[in-house]
Amino acid sequence: MDDRRLTLRDRIIGVLLRHTRRQDGRTKAECADAVGVSTNTIDAYEEGRKSISLPELEVLGYVLDTPVADFLEREPEMRARADGSDFQAILRLRHRIIGVLLRQARLDCGMSQEDLAELLGCSSNRIADYEHSERPIPVTELEALARHLDVALEHFLDGEKGTVGEWHRQERIDRNFHGLPTELQMFVTNPVNIKYLELAVKLSEMPVSKLRGIAEGLLEIAC
Repeated sequence: MDDRRLTLRDRIIGVLLRHTRRQDGRTKAECADAVGVSTNTIDAYEEGRKSISLPELEVLGYVLDTPVADFLEREPEMRARADGSDFQAILRLRHRIIGVLLRQARLDCGMSQEDLAELLGCSSNRIADYEHSERPIPVTELEALARHLDVALEHFLDGEKGTVGEWHRQERIDRNFHGLPTELQMFVTNPVNIKYLELAVKLSEMPVSKLRGIAEGLLEIAC
């Protein structure tokens, strides 16, 4: 793995993190307190000298009212949220979940910890620590591992119903909605069309064979 590539990603994320923090009027101390690190560590994250983990980025995104995707897609955008959560408990749980997901993705690919260690240029013990949540996985390394394991980074994002996870999930929904053509937005938001949307949802959950049968039946009626 090219260390320069990882370093560049750390710098990009750091610049976006600092820009977002300043726009939101938050201090380094507030961010440090949220994720349980020192202000020096926040400095290192913002300057790209240290890799931030995905759970830390998720929590900071929540605190700074910015979807985590904005840091990863380099398109900063501000939104609204409220709050008072136990971020330390959220971080511990998220690190455990990501470790389990990483291990499962590795096993699904038939790879060993040594294989991933070779990819990152580190020891297999470090990979074991990642999988057992003994240490946070830098988001830049997680991106590299995701590519190598043929899974999207989104596979590791918080999909839980907790405060932070639900907020990020709603942000993704909002972003997808605003990306629709205006006529579709108007159709979706018109209460009269609810029944059509409910039907579309039911059809989307049907197996292809059953949908094909329905389509053939409609064609026979039309003819």
